[in-house]
Amino acid sequence: MAKETNNILLSGTGGQGIILASRMIALCALKSDFDVKESEIHGMAQRGGSVIGQIRFGKRVYSPTIPAGSAELMLALEELEALRYLHYLKEKATIILNRKQIPPAGFDPSQYPQDIPERIKNKGFRVIEIDAEEVAKNLGSSKVENTILLGVLSLFLPFKEAIWKEVIKEAVPGKFLELNLKAFEEGVRLGKELLQSH
Repeated sequence: MAKETNNILLSGTGGQGIILASRMIALCALKSDFDVKESEIHGMAQRGGSVIGQIRFGKRVYSPTIPAGSAELMLALEELEALRYLHYLKEKATIILNRKQIPPAGFDPSQYPQDIPERIKNKGFRVIEIDAEEVAKNLGSSKVENTILLGVLSLFLPFKEAIWKEVIKEAVPGKFLELNLKAFEEGVRLGKELLQSH
């Protein structure tokens, strides 16, 4: 990713921690001496509404908003939200897809599409699928789901692992720090495994 501006889109629902994850990525870029712009767009503000985070970094970045069709990378915390924001992505962009389904308010769960990863792949995108909640539970807490996903994402970004860990230390309260560092390392490990199989 040595272009002028790197564009990363995060998508998910309210309450999933998109804002914190976006800020952590932006902070990694800042600490890696990039110019960074970051913005969030909230749909319905309550839990369950659509939320996206946009991070742009490079030598010089003028606008925080990613133009449609120009993001190289999407971290989707929820499946339907991945589908909803594909128009932001470049052709053949990479999507790290958390295999999680949170039906929107008033939506009949039985109507939730079960073939979202296939639909996305059929549009020519590269999809890295991960059930982060399952991995998090195995580590001892479903609360570290996003840290696992950031570990996977880190493999696609030009920030040193030490910088990611520094940012995690700043963002996470002391008593959860060790677990989050472990979750990040597990995400990196799993991400490498997934990339080998792609």
